[in-house]
Amino acid sequence: MEFPSVHKTEDSKIEILKGATADLSAATYCLHHETHTLGNTLRWMLMKNPKVEFCGYSVPHPSEPKIHLRIQMYDNLSSLTALLEALDNLDSLCATIGDAYTTSLESGQYETFDEKP
Repeated sequence: MEFPSVHKTEDSKIEILKGATADLSAATYCLHHETHTLGNTLRWMLMKNPKVEFCGYSVPHPSEPKIHLRIQMYDNLSSLTALLEALDNLDSLCATIGDAYTTSLESGQYETFDEKP
C-alpha cells in the first residue's frame, strides 16, 4: 500500500510499514537512525493526545539504528497527522527548555559546586 504523503527513498527518515489501514487510523512507522531517546519521548507526547487510542514503540534489533512506532487512533482519525503534531509539539517543548536554560545561564542565578579531585 502506497501513501501519497510519504515518499520512500533510499535515505528516507520515516516509512509506513505494511499492515497500515487505508485511512491510516492504525499504522506502524519505521523511523530510521533513531533510538529509545526519540522513541520513548515521542510515545509520551503521542499519548498526551486524547485522540490517540494506543501508542507503543520497539527497537527491532539492538544493532539496527531504527525504531518501530505503532499508533492507533480513535474515530478513524489519521495517525500520520497525530505523529506530525507530536513532532511539532516536541520541537516546541525542546525550544522552550532551551530558552529557559539559556535565560538561567545568562542571569547567573544558579548554584555551582567545586569538584574534589
